Amino acid sequence: MGLSQAEQKILVANTAIDTLIQKGLIFSGMKIGLGTGSTAMPAVKRLAEHIQNGDLKDIKAVVTSFQTQNACQDYGIPVYSMNDRIIAGQLDLAIDGADEVDPECNCIKGGGAAHVREKIVEYNSKIFVVIADSSKAVSTIGTKFPVPVEIIGEAREPVTRALKALGAKPVLREGVKKCGPVITDNGNQILDCTWEKPINVPEMEVKINSIVGVVETGLFTQNKPIVFISKEDGSVEIRNLK
Repeated sequence: MGLSQAEQKILVANTAIDTLIQKGLIFSGMKIGLGTGSTAMPAVKRLAEHIQNGDLKDIKAVVTSFQTQNACQDYGIPVYSMNDRIIAGQLDLAIDGADEVDPECNCIKGGGAAHVREKIVEYNSKIFVVIADSSKAVSTIGTKFPVPVEIIGEAREPVTRALKALGAKPVLREGVKKCGPVITDNGNQILDCTWEKPINVPEMEVKINSIVGVVETGLFTQNKPIVFISKEDGSVEIRNLK
């Protein structure tokens, strides 16, 4: 048997952090964005190990969720806001997981409802890195894993109508252990969208974001990431690393 999904997540996180340090893309004194989810957390842990070993010093982190903030606090990694003067609205590198990655390195993110903060961090980073296990590598985007669209609650009906006009099947994301919709860290709601046929991902990102009442979509196309994908056989595929 090959590696389990959990083992692949640790493998790809460790490989990515180690490779990026070796390539000089993660370095002492840098400003780094840290993402959210089950693949991003092992990367935060690996980064912390390098800090504790003395390989890295004076790392300044900007996080995308309370989950990541708590992890950084546990590991002793200083956390800042994008608005802090020391960060000044731009990061050297951001690393995060993804729900799907296609051959052009377009991604879906937001399964954990944190994609707005993730996009703020990752679209304002000089280098964006995605880490994923083999189940996240797909040939096309839009027909299987839903694309999350964060919306202002008052705009739910008009946004739903506009998304349907783009061929989407929008479904309001409901809470699991609460009655009613999922509420994001920003106080908004999520419409999960799928299409019958594969979509033009960059074009759809622009079209969805032009709808009044949409805060942000979980399509990530405009800051092409370096992508690390772990495989069941223990290898790691690297895309777009120059």
